Amino acid sequence: MNLASLSINRPVLATVMSIAVVIFGVIGFSYLGVREFPSVDPPIITVTTNYPGANADIIESQITERLEENINEVQGIRTMTSVSSDGRSTITVEFELSSDMDAAANDVRDKVSAAVRNLPQDADPPIVAKSDADAETIFSLTVQSESKSLLELTDLGINVFKERLQTIPGISKIYIWGEKRFSMKLLLEPVKMAGMGITASDVRSALLSQNIELPSGKIDGEQVELAIRTFGRLTTEEEFNNLIVAEKDGQIVRLKDIGSAQLRPLNERTLLRGNGGVPMIGIAVTPQPGSNYIEIVDEIYKRVDQIKKDLPEDITLGVALDSTENIRKSINEVQETVIIAFLLVVLVIFMFLRDWRTTVIPIIAIPISLIGAFFVMYTMDFSINILTLLGIVLATGLVVDDAIVVMENIYTKVEDGEQPMEAAHKGSKEIIFAVISTTITLTAVFLPVIFLQGLTGRLFREFGIVVAGSVIISSFISLTLTPMMSSRILRKRKKHSWLYEKTEPFFEGMMKGYRNSLTRFMRRPWVAFIWMGVSFLLIVFVGGSLQSELAPMEDKGRMIIRATAPEGTSYERMDEFQQKLIALTDTIREKDNILGVTSPGFGASISANSSFVRLNLVPKKDRKRSQQEIADELSGILKGYNFARIFVAQEQTIGGGRFAGLPVQYVLQAPTLEKLEEVLPTFIERASQDPTFQTVDVDLKFNKPELQVVINRDKAAAMGVNVRDIAETMQLYFAGQRYGYFIMNGKQYEVIGEAKKEFRDDPMDLRQASVRSADGKLVPLDNLVMITEASSPPQLYRYNRYVSATVSANPVPGKTIGDGIEAMDRIAQELLDDSFSTALAGTSKEFRESGSSLVFALILALVLVYLVLSAQFESFADPLVIMLTVPLALAGAVLTLWLFGHTLNIFSQIGIIVLVGLVTKNGILIVEFANQRKEAGLSVREAVIDASSQRFRPILMTSLATILGALPIALALGDAATSRIPMGIAIIGGLTFSLILTLYVIPGLYIYITSKRRAS
Repeated sequence: MNLASLSINRPVLATVMSIAVVIFGVIGFSYLGVREFPSVDPPIITVTTNYPGANADIIESQITERLEENINEVQGIRTMTSVSSDGRSTITVEFELSSDMDAAANDVRDKVSAAVRNLPQDADPPIVAKSDADAETIFSLTVQSESKSLLELTDLGINVFKERLQTIPGISKIYIWGEKRFSMKLLLEPVKMAGMGITASDVRSALLSQNIELPSGKIDGEQVELAIRTFGRLTTEEEFNNLIVAEKDGQIVRLKDIGSAQLRPLNERTLLRGNGGVPMIGIAVTPQPGSNYIEIVDEIYKRVDQIKKDLPEDITLGVALDSTENIRKSINEVQETVIIAFLLVVLVIFMFLRDWRTTVIPIIAIPISLIGAFFVMYTMDFSINILTLLGIVLATGLVVDDAIVVMENIYTKVEDGEQPMEAAHKGSKEIIFAVISTTITLTAVFLPVIFLQGLTGRLFREFGIVVAGSVIISSFISLTLTPMMSSRILRKRKKHSWLYEKTEPFFEGMMKGYRNSLTRFMRRPWVAFIWMGVSFLLIVFVGGSLQSELAPMEDKGRMIIRATAPEGTSYERMDEFQQKLIALTDTIREKDNILGVTSPGFGASISANSSFVRLNLVPKKDRKRSQQEIADELSGILKGYNFARIFVAQEQTIGGGRFAGLPVQYVLQAPTLEKLEEVLPTFIERASQDPTFQTVDVDLKFNKPELQVVINRDKAAAMGVNVRDIAETMQLYFAGQRYGYFIMNGKQYEVIGEAKKEFRDDPMDLRQASVRSADGKLVPLDNLVMITEASSPPQLYRYNRYVSATVSANPVPGKTIGDGIEAMDRIAQELLDDSFSTALAGTSKEFRESGSSLVFALILALVLVYLVLSAQFESFADPLVIMLTVPLALAGAVLTLWLFGHTLNIFSQIGIIVLVGLVTKNGILIVEFANQRKEAGLSVREAVIDASSQRFRPILMTSLATILGALPIALALGDAATSRIPMGIAIIGGLTFSLILTLYVIPGLYIYITSKRRAS
């Protein structure tokens, strides 16, 4: 006895099994998290080391190179990139997607710890963080006040907001944009100091010996114990100004005699402005790779509500960025799409059956299968995201197929006069093989996703397994619940409904028309081969002409304007220019809010000559122009701003994980910096002239002006001055060096020493510093050094331990990321010799990897489907007929994509792979029935005509159900659904084209290819 017969005989068992599926599905659903896309962020570990005052060259040779050498020994590294800029080394290590984040972080920490003893002693200890230094901010809160200074706001930001929000699970780092942290600045006057015979080293020594608090022990009496505390710390400006630096000829020299101590911001060279250019601070939250953004942001809102209760009244909070708004919108839209798809599928089934009793039988399979899919998602540790929900949208049309086929076969027998019970047993037995075949075939299509690597693998895996899981559950329902309900509900009607009577002639006419046209077609079955040839030509020529990209640009209502001024531009000049940019973006009608940072002190580079403005637009429905149109308009206006290089970047739909700058990122790797310097200008020139690109930029520059101080060693030795004293004097005056710490309000802050601004704003100021010789006299540096002007790279880059430069470009409208990479490859081939190698970064790297892995998935899917069918049909010939439906579908898909102006991207490619499973179902139904008819004694021609006519209605019904299930995806109902259109278009186009042709081409090919042995 088969499963269907068991269920017919035991209706309660069949019902209980379906209820169990629903219960497990509901429980699984309640545990699922919500995200925008599956967790596709690779595990990234960043190692940051600060060394104030050091230039890029020193940072690279003394810090970056030594750390990289050790870190490179860690297993599982995918790429290692580094930026050595003035005062900071940033090494970003990206691991394979399968790597465990915590284990990777621990391995990197161990290697960094081993390298620390080789680093300069006065460099800060390296910081190892579980995120990318340039990772995208997901939430930003602005804090402003009419009465409080930025110093006080920063203090509030660090000690209240940062401390309370940092403990939220999933947060990697909280940056304070526009941070003005308290510090005590000792502003020294070299001329006065020389007059009093004091050097910068004397000031530091005095501070270290007089600003100290050591544990002093305790008094241990017979009866009482007292702790001793000695107050040796300086805490106020006044105490620092009264610090005794030295005693000269019986006269005390205090700090105020040779300079001043002032409570000032630690970083005076950064500023955040909001709408209207108002200065404020921003609390910017960066997530850990793979964390759940919605959960993080929900928890932030809860904690901010608690914090608000304790805040002073004059503090104003605002949300400058909440990237989860788009995620929530997308998820809601896909949920609406599921409902629309469900209603359309119900409508199709009712239009064919025209009877509510019969319609209920297949319809009930939809909610059970879809709810059951949530349990599959739970066991696989997936989340509710756009791709798993798209899987459910698509499954809405698929899961009903098996139930329709089973019920339709039973219904035909009941209409022919058989008893419902007998018809159910007989009908389900006839169809059980076809149902299992189609289910295994569809599941086999999604098997290759297990082998997919990288971004595509992660995205496609969740989609594929959800669809496959739903289909497996639906076939189980259609072999248990559907036959049982059919045996109880279906009845032969003596009198049909009015709608049925009116429409039946149309359906019978359609059926008759198909049978007659097929009979005529079968007189010349060789025409099927012509259609196959046409399909192959369409795939080759139309498919070959389609442009390719990672994903279509989604209108998220967010963009960023990045500006980089010429090297050597001062912070003050940059801030002046930044105000012009803010004034420009303030005039955009569609703006919701803006946020601009001059000289951002976070990220891999901390140069003063850069700034950015984030522009958030009002929701799409409230504006007439798209994000792309606004970005194009801004780009046009900004071409007139000659002071800095400016580009407008839009947030990528998937991949890149951030505003990774421009979409095309091409890395040149060279054996030496000199070799790279030789070829880079020509490469940039060629790329700028190429018609593929509208903007070209490169990260490696060679033109930062610098003063080179050459020490006359002979003279220094003759005067009793050692090189270390000269270097240290320069460092203490000009590097903003930390002299020590002080405590204020229970928190520790830095004491920074440097020459007063007017003593370090001219190259000649270097000569005014003095250094102490061996006999205690002061020697002006002017006598010991020679100063020359030169230029050097402001930042040095390495990619996988090679010296590198990344050329970024933005393709012109009408060209895609694929065209951009091809153009770069072409230029590289012409210009670079064998000692160079190239690589891709950011979105470009994801695009290249996803393309190759999807071709592999498609080929493997075809092979697996063929093998599965061969095993089921016990024949290598019959499955070949079924497999020939695939080219028909692919031709339809590429033709539709071309007609509607879409590209080959991750979504359209997923649609194409899904088609392989969908179209083979129709072939299976025809071939399986034709084989049964052959065994019943019909000739091959009669068998295939009879089988095709018998299966015509269920094929039409299931195909229309799937097409209408995918229709809401193709129509892109909602603000955030544009990127998914190609997927819907590919499925609908492929199914429609192949449906029309399959009904004729498959019977035609069957005659030539089928095994004749079973015909009597």
